[in-house]
Amino acid sequence: MRWFAALALLSASMPLMAAETGAGVNFHLVAHPIGWVALALFVLAYVAVILEERIHIAKSKPVMLAAALIWGMIAWQNGGTGTDASLTREAFEAMFLEYAEIFFFLVVAMTYVTAMGERGVFEALRSQLIRYGFSYRSLFWITGLLAFLISPVLDNLTTALVMSAVILAVGAGNTRFITLAMINLVVAANAGGAWSAFGDITTLMVWQANKAQFFDFFRLFFPAVVNWLVPALIMFVALPKGRPASTESHGRIKHGGISICLTFALTIAITVVGRQWLGMPAAYGMLTGLALLNLLASRIDYRQRHYALAHGAEEQGYSIFRIIANAEWDTLLFFYGVFACVGGLAALGYLELASTRLYGNLGPTTANAAMGVLSSVVDNIPIMFAVIKMNPPMDASQWLLITLTAGVGGSLLSVGSAAGVALMGAARGQYTFMSHLRWSWAIALGYAASIALHLWLTRFVFG
Repeated sequence: MRWFAALALLSASMPLMAAETGAGVNFHLVAHPIGWVALALFVLAYVAVILEERIHIAKSKPVMLAAALIWGMIAWQNGGTGTDASLTREAFEAMFLEYAEIFFFLVVAMTYVTAMGERGVFEALRSQLIRYGFSYRSLFWITGLLAFLISPVLDNLTTALVMSAVILAVGAGNTRFITLAMINLVVAANAGGAWSAFGDITTLMVWQANKAQFFDFFRLFFPAVVNWLVPALIMFVALPKGRPASTESHGRIKHGGISICLTFALTIAITVVGRQWLGMPAAYGMLTGLALLNLLASRIDYRQRHYALAHGAEEQGYSIFRIIANAEWDTLLFFYGVFACVGGLAALGYLELASTRLYGNLGPTTANAAMGVLSSVVDNIPIMFAVIKMNPPMDASQWLLITLTAGVGGSLLSVGSAAGVALMGAARGQYTFMSHLRWSWAIALGYAASIALHLWLTRFVFG
C-alpha cells in the first residue's frame, strides 16, 4: 500500500542526527519528538489522501492541515524571535516561492486546456477518429501514439481522458479491447509526458529547479518511446481482430478554438525563450500567455454578443475568469500541501538523511531506478520533490534518469498515476487494478529497457 511504502522509506531514514548541507535549512530534529510527530502527521495525511473516495474528504484538506501543523511545530520549537526563527521563516518562504511558480504555471496551463475543451477542440478530435472506422488494432496504435505525442504539450491526465473517450465510444461491448487499449493509453501518456518540460508536474519541477535545461529533456525521447513500445508490442498480440461498428459522431470546433490552440503554442514558445535566454521563471512566460488569452477572450466575447444581438438570441458572454474559476482547485491546493509537508520534513532533516542512506549507499543509478518503482506506489510528485530537496550529488544525466523513472514508473500499477486512476473511473469496471496488474510484467520490461537505453545513450552518444 502507498502509506506503508512511504512510511518504510521515511522511517528507514531516521538517524540520531543529520549533517547540514547546502540543500537547505536543517534543524536536526529527526531524533526529536517534534520530528516524530511531524512524520506521523505526514503519513496520516497521506493515508487520508489514499482513502479519499471512501471517507469523502477532498485530498487537499488533510495535506494542507498536516503542512500547517508541521510548520507550526517547527516555528514553535525555534521560538518566535532570534536566528532560528528567522531561518524558519526563510525556509517557509523559499518553499512557498517554489510552489508559487508551479501554481501559476499550472493555473495558466489548466485554463488553456479548459478553454480548448469548452471550444470543442477535443470533441472534434474524438469525432474524427470515430468516423474514420479504424480496426481495433489500428485504434490501439492510433490512440497510443496520439497520447504519446499530445501529453508532452498538455498533461498526461487530460490526454488520457480525451483518448479514453474515443476508446470507450468505438470499443463499446468489447471489454478485451478496452482493457488493453486503456493500459496502452496509461503507459503512452506517462511516457510521453517524461520527455518534455511541459509533460508532467515532475518534469516541470526538474526544469524549475534548474537541474536540466528545456532541450535536455528531449534526450529522454527514445527511452520514452521504448518504455511505451515494449509493452505495446507484447499486448498487441492479445488484441481482438475485427472492426468496431461505425457510429455517427459530429464534433465542431467553436469560434476561437483554433486561435486558442495557436495562442497556447505561442505561450509555450514565450515560456521557453523567457526561461532559456532571459533567465526568467517559467511562470513569467505562462502569465504572459494568460494576458494574450484574455485579449483573445475579449474578441470571442464581442463576437458572441454581436451574434446574439443580431439573431435575437440570449446573450452568452465569454470570460477567461469564469474558466479559471472552474480549474481543479483541489489539485492545486493538494500540490501546496505536498510541497509544504515535504519542505517541512526537509527542514527537520529527514530528506538529507534519506539522501545519505539511499543515494550514498546504493549509488544514483540504482537509487533513481528504485525511486521510479516507488512512484508506482507513492505519488510521483512527492517523490520528485523529495529528491530535489535531498539534492544528492548527481550529474545532468542522472537528473534526467530520475525524471524518466518518476514519470514512467507510475505506469507499473493502475493506481501509480493520475491517468490510471482517472481511467479506472471512466471505464466503469472494464479497466481495473487487477486487469492492469496482469500486464505489469510487460510494463516492467519496458521500464527496464528505457533505463538501459538512457544509460547507453548517455555513455556512447551524449557523452
